[in-house]
Amino acid sequence: MTTAQRALPDAIVSTGQLDAWHALLAAQGGVVHLEQLTALGVTWSSVVAQVVGARWKRVVHGVYATFTGPLPRASRIAAALLYGGAAAVLSHRTAAEEWHLVRRTDGSVHITVPYGTSAISQPDLVVVHRSRAYRHIVVAADPPRTSRADTAIDLAVEEADARSARTVLTSLLTGGGVRPLDVERRLLERPPRRYRRALAAAVQLVRDGVQSALEELYAVEVEQAHGLPTAGRQSPFVVDGVTLWEDAVYDHVGIPLTVRLDGRTHLRDDVAFRDRRRDNAAELAGRSRLTFGWADLSTDPCGGADEVMRVLRRHGWAGELTPCPRCG
Repeated sequence: MTTAQRALPDAIVSTGQLDAWHALLAAQGGVVHLEQLTALGVTWSSVVAQVVGARWKRVVHGVYATFTGPLPRASRIAAALLYGGAAAVLSHRTAAEEWHLVRRTDGSVHITVPYGTSAISQPDLVVVHRSRAYRHIVVAADPPRTSRADTAIDLAVEEADARSARTVLTSLLTGGGVRPLDVERRLLERPPRRYRRALAAAVQLVRDGVQSALEELYAVEVEQAHGLPTAGRQSPFVVDGVTLWEDAVYDHVGIPLTVRLDGRTHLRDDVAFRDRRRDNAAELAGRSRLTFGWADLSTDPCGGADEVMRVLRRHGWAGELTPCPRCG
């Protein structure tokens, strides 16, 4: 006999609604709203008896778990949606987790409700957001949630500054789960409350060939911030009969320089071997090469810009390096 069966209210048994009861618990991870209990004939005194008897527990106002102990993720999500009301949908970090855009965590559940809804955030369980564009951001899903594009925008807008917002959106766009065109349309249809230019810039960078947060960091904090020429992105380069794609090249300005941006995949043996062959091929072709990782550029983009500038000048570039606010 399951915990839920042991905790059956007498009204459920007496009215013969066992099937409806079990279906409700299965659909909602074992949590129920007081209004649902009332509809099944369960009285308030019966609910109190279950809680006092330590068979059930109150999760949040109006919502009860028909078991004791920690709430599994599905139960936390169901409880948050029940608390938010019939119009509540998952949004922000929680929607991103359900869309598999970010890894899952054990944090509070984020929901969005229309203006006029009485629900407010409850510590450690639910964060309540309100949207005037509510009807336009929701898609049919189980559990209900905001669209991929709206989720990405909302997640970026929650960042502390424009730079972080741009990086977050770029990461979501290049991860394969969100289409730049969809985000571009949503930015026009429901302009976010802040960081509009930064988010639009993220979309444009991806359209121009940036394919990772590291490439975005290079394009913005190294090139743009220091007045360097804009590189060609994702340029084809044939090695051993296989076409590979270079992150940044400057052939279009007459300089044979390749900048390679190494992410974690470059630690794999097969990728490391491929990169060594690519380095040798570049040397034989008379190309200059620079390689940067996330730690290099996130801590010292100015140093990276200086190295790129030195190679560019060696090949005849006559431009000047523009100091950015971070330059010493």
